[in-house]
Amino acid sequence: MSASPRVAPRAVPRVLSIAGTDPTGGAGVHADLKSIAANGGYGMAVVTALVAQNTRGVRSVHMPPVEFLTQQLDAVSDDVAIDAVKIGMLGTVEVIRAVEEWLGRVTPPVVVLDPVMIATSGDRLLDRAAEEALRTLVARVDLVTPNIPELAILAGEPVATGWDDVIAQAARVAERHGVRVLAKGGHLAGAG
Repeated sequence: MSASPRVAPRAVPRVLSIAGTDPTGGAGVHADLKSIAANGGYGMAVVTALVAQNTRGVRSVHMPPVEFLTQQLDAVSDDVAIDAVKIGMLGTVEVIRAVEEWLGRVTPPVVVLDPVMIATSGDRLLDRAAEEALRTLVARVDLVTPNIPELAILAGEPVATGWDDVIAQAARVAERHGVRVLAKGGHLAGAG
C-alpha cells in the first residue's frame, strides 16, 4: 500500500481593502475585513476616508491627505505580498489617481472595485468631478460591483428601471471598459 501524496497546506490569501470607514461596521473597511476573514483570508486595510455615519445616513466625511494614503499603500505593499485588492470608497479625483498609480506599480493579481458613489441612504460619497476618473479606474480592475445608481453613472446613462435594463447596462459597461461587471439589484423598485 503506497502512501498518499502529501498536499502542501493552502496559503491564506492576503487581501487588502482600500476603503472608507463605517463606525457601525456595516460597510467600508470594517465590513470588508469581516468578509475577508469569514472567507478564510487575511485582511489588511488602507483607509481612504473617515466617515461619521450610522445606519440612517452619513453625517460627515473627512478625507486624509492623499500623501498619507500613498504612505499607507506603500507601507503595506513594501512589506506584504498582496494576493487581491478590494477597493471601496475613493471620494475624489486625487484619491482615485493615487490608487490607480499604486495599482500600476504594484500590479496585484486580482482587483475588485465596489464603486462607492452613493450610500444606501442616498448620500453622495464621490465628488461629481471624480466620476470620469472612476470610469478610467474601472478599466484597470478585474471585477466591478456597482449598485444600480452607480452602474448608471459608470454607463453615463439614466438609472435602469427593470432587471433586463440593468443587465444590458452592465453588458455595455463591461464591453466599454473590458471588465467583468457584477450588478447588484437591491435598488430596483419593488426589490425586496
